[in-house]
Amino acid sequence: MNYLARVFLIASFFLITCCSSGRFIVKDHYDKNEFQIPMRDGKKLYTAVYSPKDRSKNYPILLTRTPYGSGPYGQDFRKQIGPSELFARDGYIIVYQDVRGKFMSEGEYINMRPHLPDKTDSTMIDETTDTYDTIDWLIKNIPENNGNAGMWGISYPGFYAAMGLIDAHPALKISSPQAPIADWFIGDDMHHNGAFSLLLTFNFFSTFGQARPEPTTIWPESFKHGTPDGYDFFLRMGPLPEANNKYFHNEIEFWNKIMQHGSYDKFWQARNILPHLNHINPAVLIVGGWFDAEDLYGTLNTYKSIESKNPDNISLLVMGPWPHGGWSRTDGDRLGYVNFGSMTSNFYQEKIELPLFNHYLKGKEKPDLPEAYCFDSGLNRWHEFSHWPPEQAESYTFYLNENNSLSYEFPDINFQFDNFISDPDKPVPFTNNITIHWGREFMLEDQRFAARRPDVLVYETPVLEESLTVAGPVNAVLQVSTTGTDADWVVKIIDVYPDTMSNPDPNPCRIQMGGYQQLVRAEIMRAKFRNSFENPIPVPPDSVIEIKIGLQDIFHTFKPGHKLMVQIQSSWFPLFDRNPQKFVDIYNAKAEDFQKTEHRVYFGKKYPTRIEFGRLNHLNNQ
Repeated sequence: MNYLARVFLIASFFLITCCSSGRFIVKDHYDKNEFQIPMRDGKKLYTAVYSPKDRSKNYPILLTRTPYGSGPYGQDFRKQIGPSELFARDGYIIVYQDVRGKFMSEGEYINMRPHLPDKTDSTMIDETTDTYDTIDWLIKNIPENNGNAGMWGISYPGFYAAMGLIDAHPALKISSPQAPIADWFIGDDMHHNGAFSLLLTFNFFSTFGQARPEPTTIWPESFKHGTPDGYDFFLRMGPLPEANNKYFHNEIEFWNKIMQHGSYDKFWQARNILPHLNHINPAVLIVGGWFDAEDLYGTLNTYKSIESKNPDNISLLVMGPWPHGGWSRTDGDRLGYVNFGSMTSNFYQEKIELPLFNHYLKGKEKPDLPEAYCFDSGLNRWHEFSHWPPEQAESYTFYLNENNSLSYEFPDINFQFDNFISDPDKPVPFTNNITIHWGREFMLEDQRFAARRPDVLVYETPVLEESLTVAGPVNAVLQVSTTGTDADWVVKIIDVYPDTMSNPDPNPCRIQMGGYQQLVRAEIMRAKFRNSFENPIPVPPDSVIEIKIGLQDIFHTFKPGHKLMVQIQSSWFPLFDRNPQKFVDIYNAKAEDFQKTEHRVYFGKKYPTRIEFGRLNHLNNQ
C-alpha cells in the first residue's frame, strides 16, 4: 500500500470516528410533528412529537409535560431532546407538551393544580387526567410506537411526572420525577418551614406569573431590577406589600395568592402532592442533587411517600453532588470551587438512567441497580444502599457547649447561653457574591463571610481524628429565647477544611481553600410555626422555647483533619424575607413593625441545644 493510500485510509478512519462520536444533530435523525391533543373536557394541548427517521422498527414514547414551553415552535428543532443525548441516539419517540393554559395549549393554567381524588363527572380534569388522555392519544395515533410510554421531568416538569403516576395509563411503564415540587409551603421553592423564599419567588413569578390571555409562543418579558445587587434591591424595596406598590401593581395573580395565604391553610394543603401518591404501578426513578436549593424536599419526600404507600412498587432513588437539575445540565464534576473528582452526570446518564428506561420501555436487560444510589460529597464516591436512609446508620448527637464548641459528650454545665442582636435592617446575607439571582454555588459556598458577623453564632468540633460519615436526616433542636414575639432561626452544617489545604491550580479567582468553610446543609424555621404550620402562635418574650428544624438529608463524610461546624443566625437575606420579629401577618407588615431584638441560644444539661443525625461507621466503598 502506497503512502497516499495509507493517508487516505487513516483520514477516513478519523473522519468516521469523529462523525460517529461527534455532535448529534436532532434534525438529521428525527422528524418533528405538532399536534393539538384533545382532553376529556374538550380542551386541546399543544404537543410536539420527535420521531426517529428510521422507520424500520418501533420505539417507545418518552413524554415531558412542561409549563415552560415546548418550543421552538413551527419548523425549528430543539438542539437536544430527551433527558440526555443518549436517548436520542438510542432511538425514542420523544414528546414535549405544554400543560393546560401555558404557551400554545388551551385552557386555564393553575399553579400546582390540586389533585381531585374523587371525580364525580367524566369531564372533571386535573394533571392526572391530562396525562392519561395524552398518553392514550399518543399510543393510538403516533406511528411506529411499541405500546410503551415513559415520563420524565426536572423541577416543575418533575411535578407533572409525579402526577402522571397517579391513576396511571396502563402504557406508562416508568416515570422519573427529577427534583419534583411536592409542597410549596413546607419545603419547596416558595417557602421553607413557613419562611417565604423572597428572591426565588419574586424573580420567578415576576416573569412566569404574568397573565397569558391567549395561546402564545413567546416568553413574557423578564423583570428588570435595575441593579445586580439583590441584597440592596430587596432591602430598599421594604416590607412585602411594597412589591405590589412599587413593581407588580396587583397584576401577578399567584403573587397575590401567596400574600393572601400566610399559613398552611387549605390553599397550600391542596397543592401538596405527597398524600396522593397511592397505588403507584409504573416503576419510578427519583433523581435529585444534594446541593439543590429549590426542591430537595420534594425529591426526598416524593421518594419516601411512594416507598411508604407502595411497598411492592419498584422505586429507585439517585442522589448526586448536583445543584438543581445539574445531572442533566452539567458534567457534575464540580460546583463552585469544590471538585467532585469525576463526571458524575455522565455516570448517572450512562449507567443508571438510560439502561433503566431501556429495560422498562424496550425490554432490554435489567440493569443491576440498588434501591438507592447515592454520592458521598465528602469522599467523592458513589455508594449503593438497599434502603434510604441507610438502615445501618446509628443515631449520633453533637451538643453545643461552652467556648463555642461542639461535643459528643453531654454537657456538664447546668446551662449557659450565647446571644446576639438581630437587626432586620442589617440582615445576614445568604451569599458573599453580588447577585440578583438565586444561583446555585451558595449551597456549598465558603461561609467565612458569615462567621465573622456578630449576629452569627459559631460552634465547631476539634480537628477530627477519624472519618465521620453522616447519612440521612439531620435535625437541629434549639433551645432559644428572644425579646420579640417572632423570629427566624437558621442552622447551617459546615465542613471546615484544614488550614493546609491546597488551592486550585489554576486559581484565577485566588480562592483560599485553607480553612474553607464549605456549606453542607442549611435550613430556616419561622418560630411562629414551631408547633403548627396551620395555626401560628406568637413566641413568649424572654422565655426559653424549643425549636426543631429538619435540615433535609445529607450524605457527607467529614474527613480526618477537618472539623464539623454549626452556624446559627436569624436571617438569610434575600434568600428569605425579613422577619419583623413581631407576631404579625408578614405579608401585610408595615415598616414600623420591624424591630431589633436580642436572641439567645442556650446549651447545657437544662437546655441541651443539639444536632441529631445518622452516622455510618462501616461503609464499603464502591
